[in-house]
Amino acid sequence: MRSGIKLIQAAGLLLWFAMPLPAGSVEAPFPADHRTMHRTVSYEEMSTFLEGATRPGFISVTEEGRSAQGRKLFLVRLNRGGSKARFRVLYYAQQHGDEVSGKDALLTLVRDIAEHPEQLPEDVDLYLMPMVNPDGAVAHRRTNGAGADLNRDHLLLAQPETRALHRVARRIQPHVAVDGHEFGRDGEGYRTKGWEPWPLITMDAANHPLIPAYLKAAGLEAVAAAAPLQRKAGHAYVRYSLGGPPPDEEMRPSTAEGDDGRNSLGSLGALSFIIEAGVHHRAADPQADLGQRVDGYRLLFRHLLGDRAWRDRIRKLTERARREPLPSFIATNVFWANLGGKVTTVKVVETASGRVIEVPTANAMTDLVVKGSVPTPKAYAIDAAAAARFAPLLTSHGLHWETLARPRRVRIEPCRVLRLEDTYDSLYQRYEGRVIVERQPQVEVDLPAGTILVALDQDLARRAIQVLEPCLLYGLYGYPGFRDLARPAADLPVSRLF
Repeated sequence: MRSGIKLIQAAGLLLWFAMPLPAGSVEAPFPADHRTMHRTVSYEEMSTFLEGATRPGFISVTEEGRSAQGRKLFLVRLNRGGSKARFRVLYYAQQHGDEVSGKDALLTLVRDIAEHPEQLPEDVDLYLMPMVNPDGAVAHRRTNGAGADLNRDHLLLAQPETRALHRVARRIQPHVAVDGHEFGRDGEGYRTKGWEPWPLITMDAANHPLIPAYLKAAGLEAVAAAAPLQRKAGHAYVRYSLGGPPPDEEMRPSTAEGDDGRNSLGSLGALSFIIEAGVHHRAADPQADLGQRVDGYRLLFRHLLGDRAWRDRIRKLTERARREPLPSFIATNVFWANLGGKVTTVKVVETASGRVIEVPTANAMTDLVVKGSVPTPKAYAIDAAAAARFAPLLTSHGLHWETLARPRRVRIEPCRVLRLEDTYDSLYQRYEGRVIVERQPQVEVDLPAGTILVALDQDLARRAIQVLEPCLLYGLYGYPGFRDLARPAADLPVSRLF
Protein backbone atom coordinates (compact mmCIF):
# COMPACT_ATOMS: atom_id res chain seq x y z
CA MET A 1 0.00 0.00 0.00
CA ARG A 2 1.27 3.46 -0.87
CA SER A 3 2.37 5.53 2.09
CA GLY A 4 0.10 8.47 1.24
CA ILE A 5 -3.11 6.56 1.77
CA LYS A 6 -1.79 4.78 4.87
CA LEU A 7 -0.81 8.00 6.57
CA ILE A 8 -4.37 9.26 6.74
CA GLN A 9 -4.92 6.86 9.62
CA ALA A 10 -2.69 8.99 11.84
CA ALA A 11 -4.65 10.14 14.89
CA GLY A 12 -3.95 13.82 14.40
CA LEU A 13 -5.47 13.80 10.93
CA LEU A 14 -8.63 12.01 12.02
CA LEU A 15 -9.72 14.02 15.05
CA TRP A 16 -11.94 16.55 13.35
CA PHE A 17 -13.88 13.91 11.42
CA ALA A 18 -14.04 11.16 14.01
CA MET A 19 -14.57 13.02 17.28
CA PRO A 20 -17.39 15.29 18.46
CA LEU A 21 -16.68 18.99 18.59
CA PRO A 22 -17.96 21.49 21.13
CA ALA A 23 -20.87 23.69 20.19
CA GLY A 24 -19.64 27.01 18.88
CA SER A 25 -20.69 30.07 16.95
CA VAL A 26 -22.46 28.29 14.10
CA GLU A 27 -26.10 27.55 14.83
CA ALA A 28 -26.85 24.12 13.39
CA PRO A 29 -29.98 21.94 13.18
CA PHE A 30 -28.10 18.93 14.55
CA PRO A 31 -26.26 18.09 17.80
CA ALA A 32 -22.63 18.97 18.54
CA ASP A 33 -21.77 15.26 18.48
CA HIS A 34 -22.82 14.01 15.05
CA ARG A 35 -22.88 10.45 16.36
CA THR A 36 -26.00 11.22 18.39
CA MET A 37 -28.04 12.31 15.36
CA HIS A 38 -31.45 10.65 15.12
CA ARG A 39 -33.18 13.05 12.75
CA THR A 40 -32.22 14.15 9.25
CA VAL A 41 -31.87 17.80 8.28
CA SER A 42 -34.70 19.15 6.11
CA TYR A 43 -34.30 21.31 3.02
CA GLU A 44 -35.56 24.38 4.88
CA GLU A 45 -33.21 23.76 7.83
CA MET A 46 -30.30 23.24 5.46
CA SER A 47 -31.03 26.49 3.62
CA THR A 48 -31.11 28.50 6.85
CA PHE A 49 -28.01 26.76 8.20
CA LEU A 50 -25.95 27.45 5.07
CA GLU A 51 -26.89 31.12 5.15
CA GLY A 52 -25.35 31.35 8.62
CA ALA A 53 -22.27 29.29 7.79
CA THR A 54 -20.77 31.62 5.18
CA ARG A 55 -17.39 33.18 5.99
CA PRO A 56 -16.04 35.79 3.53
CA GLY A 57 -12.85 34.56 1.92
CA PHE A 58 -13.26 31.10 3.45
CA ILE A 59 -16.76 29.58 3.10
CA SER A 60 -19.09 30.60 0.30
CA VAL A 61 -22.53 29.30 -0.65
CA THR A 62 -23.81 29.76 -4.20
CA GLU A 63 -26.98 28.80 -6.02
CA GLU A 64 -26.06 26.60 -8.99
CA GLY A 65 -29.55 26.09 -10.38
CA ARG A 66 -33.10 25.20 -9.46
CA SER A 67 -34.76 21.82 -9.11
CA ALA A 68 -37.65 20.62 -11.27
CA GLN A 69 -40.02 22.24 -8.74
CA GLY A 70 -37.97 25.40 -8.35
CA ARG A 71 -35.95 24.73 -5.18
CA LYS A 72 -32.40 26.02 -4.91
CA LEU A 73 -29.43 23.76 -5.59
CA PHE A 74 -26.63 24.85 -3.27
CA LEU A 75 -22.88 24.54 -3.70
CA VAL A 76 -20.68 25.14 -0.65
CA ARG A 77 -17.03 26.00 -1.19
CA LEU A 78 -14.50 25.79 1.64
CA ASN A 79 -11.05 27.14 0.89
CA ARG A 80 -8.64 28.72 3.37
CA GLY A 81 -5.50 28.42 1.24
CA GLY A 82 -6.51 30.61 -1.68
CA SER A 83 -4.39 29.87 -4.73
CA LYS A 84 -2.38 27.34 -2.70
CA ALA A 85 -5.46 25.09 -2.61
CA ARG A 86 -4.70 23.09 -5.74
CA PHE A 87 -6.36 19.79 -4.77
CA ARG A 88 -10.00 20.09 -5.75
CA VAL A 89 -12.62 17.81 -4.19
CA LEU A 90 -16.35 17.54 -4.94
CA TYR A 91 -18.62 15.69 -2.51
CA TYR A 92 -22.31 15.50 -3.46
CA ALA A 93 -25.23 13.64 -1.90
CA GLN A 94 -28.96 12.93 -1.87
CA GLN A 95 -29.46 12.40 -5.58
CA HIS A 96 -32.13 10.06 -4.24
CA GLY A 97 -34.35 12.13 -2.00
CA ASP A 98 -34.97 9.40 0.59
CA GLU A 99 -31.24 8.66 1.12
CA VAL A 100 -30.17 11.14 3.74
CA SER A 101 -27.01 10.27 5.66
CA GLY A 102 -24.53 11.55 3.06
CA LYS A 103 -26.15 14.97 3.13
CA ASP A 104 -26.23 15.04 6.92
CA ALA A 105 -22.55 14.09 7.05
CA LEU A 106 -21.64 16.93 4.69
CA LEU A 107 -23.57 19.50 6.70
CA THR A 108 -21.83 18.46 9.91
CA LEU A 109 -18.51 18.96 8.14
CA VAL A 110 -19.48 22.49 7.13
CA ARG A 111 -20.29 23.29 10.76
CA ASP A 112 -17.08 21.76 12.09
CA ILE A 113 -14.81 23.44 9.55
CA ALA A 114 -16.54 26.80 10.05
CA GLU A 115 -15.78 26.59 13.77
CA HIS A 116 -12.27 25.22 13.33
CA PRO A 117 -10.80 26.45 10.01
CA GLU A 118 -7.39 24.94 10.77
CA GLN A 119 -8.93 21.50 10.27
CA LEU A 120 -9.16 22.01 6.51
CA PRO A 121 -5.75 21.48 4.85
CA GLU A 122 -4.55 24.62 3.10
CA ASP A 123 -3.96 22.80 -0.17
CA VAL A 124 -7.57 21.48 -0.38
CA ASP A 125 -10.26 23.31 -2.34
CA LEU A 126 -13.40 21.58 -1.06
CA TYR A 127 -16.79 21.76 -2.81
CA LEU A 128 -19.99 20.26 -1.40
CA MET A 129 -23.43 19.78 -2.97
CA PRO A 130 -25.26 18.37 0.08
CA MET A 131 -28.69 17.93 -1.51
CA VAL A 132 -28.82 17.35 -5.26
CA ASN A 133 -32.51 16.38 -5.13
CA PRO A 134 -34.39 18.78 -2.83
CA ASP A 135 -37.78 17.91 -4.37
CA GLY A 136 -37.30 14.25 -3.49
CA ALA A 137 -36.03 15.19 -0.04
CA VAL A 138 -39.11 17.25 0.73
CA ALA A 139 -41.43 14.49 -0.52
CA HIS A 140 -39.23 11.75 1.01
CA ARG A 141 -39.09 9.81 -2.25
CA ARG A 142 -36.34 8.53 -4.51
CA THR A 143 -37.18 10.57 -7.61
CA ASN A 144 -37.14 14.30 -8.27
CA GLY A 145 -40.11 16.58 -8.83
CA ALA A 146 -40.44 15.35 -12.43
CA GLY A 147 -40.50 11.70 -11.36
CA ALA A 148 -36.96 11.00 -12.63
CA ASP A 149 -34.25 8.89 -11.00
CA LEU A 150 -31.39 11.37 -11.08
CA ASN A 151 -28.70 8.71 -10.81
CA ARG A 152 -29.95 7.34 -14.13
CA ASP A 153 -29.95 10.72 -15.83
CA HIS A 154 -26.23 11.24 -16.34
CA LEU A 155 -26.44 10.29 -20.01
CA LEU A 156 -29.44 12.34 -21.08
CA LEU A 157 -28.98 15.16 -18.52
CA ALA A 158 -32.69 15.75 -19.00
CA GLN A 159 -33.18 17.05 -15.45
CA PRO A 160 -32.07 20.46 -14.12
CA GLU A 161 -30.44 18.88 -11.06
CA THR A 162 -28.06 16.64 -13.03
CA ARG A 163 -27.30 19.44 -15.49
CA ALA A 164 -26.31 21.66 -12.56
CA LEU A 165 -24.08 18.96 -11.07
CA HIS A 166 -22.27 18.44 -14.37
CA ARG A 167 -21.82 22.19 -14.89
CA VAL A 168 -20.18 22.38 -11.48
CA ALA A 169 -17.96 19.36 -12.18
CA ARG A 170 -16.80 20.69 -15.55
CA ARG A 171 -16.08 24.09 -14.03
CA ILE A 172 -14.04 22.98 -11.04
CA GLN A 173 -12.55 19.79 -12.58
CA PRO A 174 -12.27 17.92 -9.27
CA HIS A 175 -9.42 15.54 -8.59
CA VAL A 176 -11.70 13.52 -6.29
CA ALA A 177 -15.49 13.20 -6.59
CA VAL A 178 -17.80 11.25 -4.27
CA ASP A 179 -21.50 10.42 -4.72
CA GLY A 180 -23.41 9.71 -1.49
CA HIS A 181 -26.24 7.12 -1.28
CA GLU A 182 -27.94 4.58 1.01
CA PHE A 183 -28.96 0.94 0.52
CA GLY A 184 -31.59 -1.13 2.30
CA ARG A 185 -30.48 -3.61 4.95
CA ASP A 186 -33.88 -5.29 5.17
CA GLY A 187 -34.72 -6.25 1.60
CA GLU A 188 -37.01 -9.21 0.94
CA GLY A 189 -34.27 -11.57 -0.30
CA TYR A 190 -32.31 -11.31 2.94
CA ARG A 191 -35.39 -11.25 5.18
CA THR A 192 -36.66 -14.56 3.83
CA LYS A 193 -33.38 -16.14 5.00
CA GLY A 194 -33.60 -14.46 8.40
CA TRP A 195 -30.56 -12.30 7.55
CA GLU A 196 -29.56 -8.76 6.80
CA PRO A 197 -26.45 -7.43 5.01
CA TRP A 198 -23.49 -7.07 7.34
CA PRO A 199 -21.97 -3.69 6.40
CA LEU A 200 -23.07 -0.38 7.84
CA ILE A 201 -21.03 1.57 5.30
CA THR A 202 -19.61 0.68 1.87
CA MET A 203 -17.65 2.33 -0.92
CA ASP A 204 -16.61 1.57 -4.49
CA ALA A 205 -14.65 3.33 -7.22
CA ALA A 206 -15.50 4.18 -10.82
CA ASN A 207 -15.07 1.24 -13.17
CA HIS A 208 -16.06 2.37 -16.67
CA PRO A 209 -13.82 0.78 -19.36
CA LEU A 210 -12.81 4.19 -20.74
CA ILE A 211 -11.28 5.29 -17.42
CA PRO A 212 -7.50 4.64 -17.48
CA ALA A 213 -6.46 1.48 -15.63
CA TYR A 214 -4.09 3.32 -13.25
CA LEU A 215 -6.91 5.60 -12.10
CA LYS A 216 -9.23 2.65 -11.46
CA ALA A 217 -6.43 0.90 -9.56
CA ALA A 218 -5.88 3.97 -7.36
CA GLY A 219 -9.60 4.02 -6.61
CA LEU A 220 -9.69 0.38 -5.53
CA GLU A 221 -6.58 0.96 -3.44
CA ALA A 222 -8.40 3.71 -1.56
CA VAL A 223 -11.47 1.49 -1.12
CA ALA A 224 -9.38 -1.26 0.48
CA ALA A 225 -7.32 1.12 2.63
CA ALA A 226 -10.45 2.50 4.32
CA ALA A 227 -11.16 -0.79 6.12
CA PRO A 228 -8.85 -0.27 9.15
CA LEU A 229 -10.32 3.19 9.76
CA GLN A 230 -13.88 1.87 9.86
CA ARG A 231 -12.90 -1.16 11.94
CA LYS A 232 -11.26 1.10 14.53
CA ALA A 233 -14.48 3.13 14.74
CA GLY A 234 -16.54 -0.05 15.16
CA HIS A 235 -18.26 0.16 11.76
CA ALA A 236 -18.78 -2.87 9.51
CA TYR A 237 -17.33 -1.91 6.11
CA VAL A 238 -16.77 -3.62 2.75
CA ARG A 239 -16.49 -2.69 -0.90
CA TYR A 240 -19.95 -1.82 -2.19
CA SER A 241 -21.80 -4.50 -4.12
CA LEU A 242 -25.37 -5.19 -5.14
CA GLY A 243 -27.41 -8.27 -5.80
CA GLY A 244 -29.14 -10.92 -3.73
CA PRO A 245 -28.03 -12.86 -0.65
CA PRO A 246 -25.29 -15.50 -0.83
CA PRO A 247 -24.62 -18.22 -1.73
CA ASP A 248 -27.16 -18.59 -4.55
CA GLU A 249 -27.70 -15.03 -5.76
CA GLU A 250 -25.25 -13.03 -7.84
CA MET A 251 -23.33 -10.27 -6.05
CA ARG A 252 -21.35 -7.75 -8.09
CA PRO A 253 -19.91 -4.22 -8.03
CA SER A 254 -22.03 -1.37 -9.27
CA THR A 255 -22.73 -0.83 -12.96
CA ALA A 256 -19.84 -0.33 -15.38
CA GLU A 257 -21.99 1.87 -17.62
CA GLY A 258 -21.59 5.64 -17.86
CA ASP A 259 -25.06 6.64 -16.72
CA ASP A 260 -24.48 7.29 -13.02
CA GLY A 261 -22.70 9.99 -11.07
CA ARG A 262 -19.67 7.85 -10.23
CA ASN A 263 -18.74 6.77 -13.77
CA SER A 264 -19.88 9.94 -15.52
CA LEU A 265 -17.69 12.16 -13.34
CA GLY A 266 -14.94 9.56 -13.60
CA SER A 267 -15.00 10.05 -17.36
CA LEU A 268 -14.08 13.70 -16.72
CA GLY A 269 -10.81 12.55 -15.15
CA ALA A 270 -11.81 12.58 -11.47
CA LEU A 271 -10.92 9.81 -9.04
CA SER A 272 -14.60 9.05 -8.54
CA PHE A 273 -16.40 7.03 -5.87
CA ILE A 274 -19.80 6.00 -4.59
CA ILE A 275 -20.53 5.63 -0.87
CA GLU A 276 -23.57 3.67 0.31
CA ALA A 277 -24.66 3.50 3.95
CA GLY A 278 -27.04 0.76 5.10
CA VAL A 279 -30.46 1.76 6.47
CA HIS A 280 -33.27 -0.33 7.97
CA HIS A 281 -36.26 0.92 5.98
CA ARG A 282 -38.74 -1.33 7.80
CA ALA A 283 -37.63 -0.30 11.28
CA ALA A 284 -39.99 1.65 13.50
CA ASP A 285 -37.49 4.52 13.26
CA PRO A 286 -35.17 4.16 10.25
CA GLN A 287 -33.10 7.10 11.52
CA ALA A 288 -32.40 5.61 14.95
CA ASP A 289 -28.81 4.84 13.86
CA LEU A 290 -28.39 7.91 11.63
CA GLY A 291 -25.48 9.14 13.75
CA GLN A 292 -23.53 5.94 13.08
CA ARG A 293 -24.12 6.18 9.35
CA VAL A 294 -23.03 9.82 9.41
CA ASP A 295 -19.89 8.85 11.32
CA GLY A 296 -19.05 6.16 8.76
CA TYR A 297 -19.51 8.70 5.98
CA ARG A 298 -17.29 11.28 7.66
CA LEU A 299 -14.46 8.79 8.07
CA LEU A 300 -14.58 8.03 4.34
CA PHE A 301 -14.72 11.72 3.42
CA ARG A 302 -11.59 12.36 5.46
CA HIS A 303 -9.94 9.19 4.16
CA LEU A 304 -10.34 10.40 0.59
CA LEU A 305 -8.63 13.70 1.40
CA GLY A 306 -5.62 11.74 2.63
CA ASP A 307 -2.36 13.44 3.54
CA ARG A 308 -0.26 15.76 1.40
CA ALA A 309 1.62 12.91 -0.29
CA TRP A 310 -1.67 11.22 -1.23
CA ARG A 311 -3.16 14.44 -2.57
CA ASP A 312 -0.09 15.20 -4.67
CA ARG A 313 -0.10 11.71 -6.09
CA ILE A 314 -3.80 11.71 -6.99
CA ARG A 315 -3.64 15.20 -8.47
CA LYS A 316 -0.88 14.05 -10.81
CA LEU A 317 -2.74 10.86 -11.74
CA THR A 318 -6.00 12.63 -12.54
CA GLU A 319 -4.32 15.38 -14.53
CA ARG A 320 -2.46 12.67 -16.46
CA ALA A 321 -5.79 10.94 -17.14
CA ARG A 322 -7.19 14.16 -18.61
CA ARG A 323 -4.30 14.24 -21.08
CA GLU A 324 -4.32 10.50 -21.79
CA PRO A 325 -4.88 9.57 -25.46
CA LEU A 326 -8.01 7.60 -26.19
CA PRO A 327 -7.64 3.82 -26.38
CA SER A 328 -7.58 2.27 -29.84
CA PHE A 329 -10.74 0.27 -29.07
CA ILE A 330 -13.99 1.09 -27.25
CA ALA A 331 -15.60 -1.61 -25.10
CA THR A 332 -19.27 -1.77 -26.11
CA ASN A 333 -20.50 -4.85 -24.23
CA VAL A 334 -19.23 -5.64 -20.71
CA PHE A 335 -20.53 -7.67 -17.78
CA TRP A 336 -19.42 -8.91 -14.37
CA ALA A 337 -18.20 -12.50 -13.99
CA ASN A 338 -16.19 -14.75 -11.67
CA LEU A 339 -13.12 -15.84 -13.58
CA GLY A 340 -12.01 -19.29 -12.47
CA GLY A 341 -14.91 -19.79 -10.06
CA LYS A 342 -13.22 -18.17 -7.04
CA VAL A 343 -14.91 -18.80 -3.69
CA THR A 344 -15.52 -15.68 -1.61
CA THR A 345 -16.66 -15.47 2.00
CA VAL A 346 -19.50 -13.02 2.55
CA LYS A 347 -20.59 -11.86 6.00
CA VAL A 348 -24.27 -11.59 6.87
CA VAL A 349 -26.08 -10.87 10.14
CA GLU A 350 -28.57 -13.34 11.58
CA THR A 351 -31.47 -11.04 12.41
CA ALA A 352 -32.87 -12.94 15.38
CA SER A 353 -29.58 -13.28 17.27
CA GLY A 354 -27.38 -10.53 15.83
CA ARG A 355 -24.75 -13.16 15.14
CA VAL A 356 -22.39 -12.60 12.20
CA ILE A 357 -22.33 -15.57 9.81
CA GLU A 358 -19.70 -16.15 7.11
CA VAL A 359 -21.22 -17.64 3.95
CA PRO A 360 -18.96 -19.02 1.18
CA THR A 361 -20.13 -18.30 -2.37
CA ALA A 362 -18.86 -18.63 -5.93
CA ASN A 363 -21.42 -16.10 -7.15
CA ALA A 364 -19.45 -12.98 -6.20
CA MET A 365 -18.80 -11.53 -9.66
CA THR A 366 -15.88 -9.10 -9.38
CA ASP A 367 -14.17 -9.52 -12.78
CA LEU A 368 -15.22 -7.15 -15.56
CA VAL A 369 -15.38 -9.01 -18.86
CA VAL A 370 -15.38 -7.29 -22.25
CA LYS A 371 -17.66 -9.19 -24.63
CA GLY A 372 -17.57 -6.73 -27.53
CA SER A 373 -15.52 -3.75 -28.73
CA VAL A 374 -15.13 -1.52 -31.77
CA PRO A 375 -12.25 0.59 -33.14
CA THR A 376 -12.20 4.14 -31.82
CA PRO A 377 -13.31 6.62 -34.51
CA LYS A 378 -11.95 10.10 -35.07
CA ALA A 379 -15.34 11.74 -34.73
CA TYR A 380 -19.09 11.21 -34.82
CA ALA A 381 -21.35 12.58 -37.55
CA ILE A 382 -24.95 13.43 -36.62
CA ASP A 383 -27.48 13.59 -39.44
CA ALA A 384 -28.69 17.08 -40.26
CA ALA A 385 -32.28 15.92 -39.82
CA ALA A 386 -31.53 14.96 -36.19
CA ALA A 387 -29.33 17.96 -35.36
CA ALA A 388 -32.06 19.86 -33.49
CA ARG A 389 -32.65 16.87 -31.22
CA PHE A 390 -28.96 16.31 -30.46
CA ALA A 391 -27.79 19.91 -30.04
CA PRO A 392 -29.33 20.40 -26.56
CA LEU A 393 -27.80 17.10 -25.44
CA LEU A 394 -24.35 18.14 -26.63
CA THR A 395 -24.75 21.53 -24.95
CA SER A 396 -25.78 19.95 -21.63
CA HIS A 397 -22.58 17.88 -21.63
CA GLY A 398 -20.38 20.84 -22.58
CA LEU A 399 -19.19 19.09 -25.74
CA HIS A 400 -17.63 20.93 -28.67
CA TRP A 401 -19.03 20.37 -32.13
CA GLU A 402 -19.10 21.81 -35.64
CA THR A 403 -22.16 22.31 -37.82
CA LEU A 404 -21.23 21.99 -41.48
CA ALA A 405 -21.93 25.14 -43.45
CA ARG A 406 -21.40 23.29 -46.73
CA PRO A 407 -21.12 19.66 -47.84
CA ARG A 408 -17.94 17.78 -46.85
CA ARG A 409 -16.48 14.57 -48.23
CA VAL A 410 -15.65 12.09 -45.45
CA ARG A 411 -15.40 8.35 -44.74
CA ILE A 412 -18.07 7.16 -42.35
CA GLU A 413 -19.22 3.87 -40.85
CA PRO A 414 -23.02 3.79 -40.51
CA CYS A 415 -24.62 1.64 -37.81
CA ARG A 416 -27.90 -0.21 -38.21
CA VAL A 417 -30.26 -1.35 -35.45
CA LEU A 418 -31.03 -5.06 -35.41
CA ARG A 419 -33.33 -5.04 -32.38
CA LEU A 420 -34.11 -3.39 -29.05
CA GLU A 421 -34.30 -5.86 -26.14
CA ASP A 422 -36.79 -4.73 -23.49
CA THR A 423 -36.73 -7.80 -21.24
CA TYR A 424 -34.50 -8.52 -18.26
CA ASP A 425 -31.62 -10.88 -19.13
CA SER A 426 -31.71 -13.46 -16.33
CA LEU A 427 -28.65 -15.32 -17.63
CA TYR A 428 -26.27 -12.34 -17.45
CA GLN A 429 -28.29 -10.41 -14.83
CA ARG A 430 -28.68 -7.46 -17.18
CA TYR A 431 -31.27 -4.72 -17.28
CA GLU A 432 -33.63 -4.12 -20.17
CA GLY A 433 -33.03 -1.46 -22.82
CA ARG A 434 -30.24 -3.24 -24.71
CA VAL A 435 -29.73 -1.95 -28.25
CA ILE A 436 -28.28 -4.52 -30.66
CA VAL A 437 -26.45 -2.73 -33.46
CA GLU A 438 -24.64 -3.90 -36.58
CA ARG A 439 -21.81 -1.88 -38.10
CA GLN A 440 -22.11 -1.27 -41.83
CA PRO A 441 -19.22 -1.11 -44.35
CA GLN A 442 -17.28 2.15 -44.39
CA VAL A 443 -18.21 4.42 -47.27
CA GLU A 444 -17.12 7.76 -48.72
CA VAL A 445 -20.02 10.21 -48.59
CA ASP A 446 -20.72 13.90 -48.96
CA LEU A 447 -22.20 14.99 -45.65
CA PRO A 448 -24.77 17.73 -46.30
CA ALA A 449 -24.79 21.17 -44.76
CA GLY A 450 -26.35 21.08 -41.31
CA THR A 451 -24.60 17.85 -40.31
CA ILE A 452 -23.04 18.00 -36.83
CA LEU A 453 -19.47 16.74 -36.40
CA VAL A 454 -18.24 15.92 -32.88
CA ALA A 455 -14.47 15.39 -33.00
CA LEU A 456 -12.73 13.20 -30.41
CA ASP A 457 -9.64 15.39 -30.11
CA GLN A 458 -11.34 17.45 -27.37
CA ASP A 459 -10.91 17.40 -23.59
CA LEU A 460 -14.30 15.75 -23.08
CA ALA A 461 -13.71 13.00 -25.64
CA ARG A 462 -14.46 10.19 -23.19
CA ARG A 463 -17.75 11.79 -22.29
CA ALA A 464 -18.55 12.24 -25.99
CA ILE A 465 -18.03 8.50 -26.50
CA GLN A 466 -20.26 7.62 -23.53
CA VAL A 467 -23.01 9.79 -25.00
CA LEU A 468 -22.74 9.23 -28.76
CA GLU A 469 -21.12 5.87 -29.54
CA PRO A 470 -23.85 4.04 -31.50
CA CYS A 471 -22.52 0.53 -30.81
CA LEU A 472 -22.87 0.64 -27.03
CA LEU A 473 -25.12 -2.12 -25.71
CA TYR A 474 -26.60 0.37 -23.23
CA GLY A 475 -26.44 3.51 -25.31
CA LEU A 476 -28.53 6.55 -25.94
CA TYR A 477 -31.24 4.75 -27.89
CA GLY A 478 -32.49 2.76 -24.93
CA TYR A 479 -33.68 5.97 -23.26
CA PRO A 480 -36.90 8.01 -23.60
CA GLY A 481 -36.57 10.75 -26.16
CA PHE A 482 -34.21 8.71 -28.34
CA ARG A 483 -35.82 5.26 -28.41
CA ASP A 484 -37.86 6.12 -31.48
CA LEU A 485 -34.60 6.51 -33.42
CA ALA A 486 -33.74 2.84 -32.84
CA ARG A 487 -35.96 1.48 -35.61
CA PRO A 488 -35.06 -2.08 -36.64
CA ALA A 489 -33.37 -2.35 -40.06
CA ALA A 490 -32.77 1.43 -40.10
CA ASP A 491 -29.49 3.31 -39.77
CA LEU A 492 -28.96 5.33 -36.62
CA PRO A 493 -28.59 9.12 -36.98
CA VAL A 494 -25.04 8.97 -35.54
CA SER A 495 -22.29 7.53 -37.74
CA ARG A 496 -18.68 6.77 -36.87
CA LEU A 497 -16.19 8.89 -38.82
CA PHE A 498 -12.68 7.70 -39.82
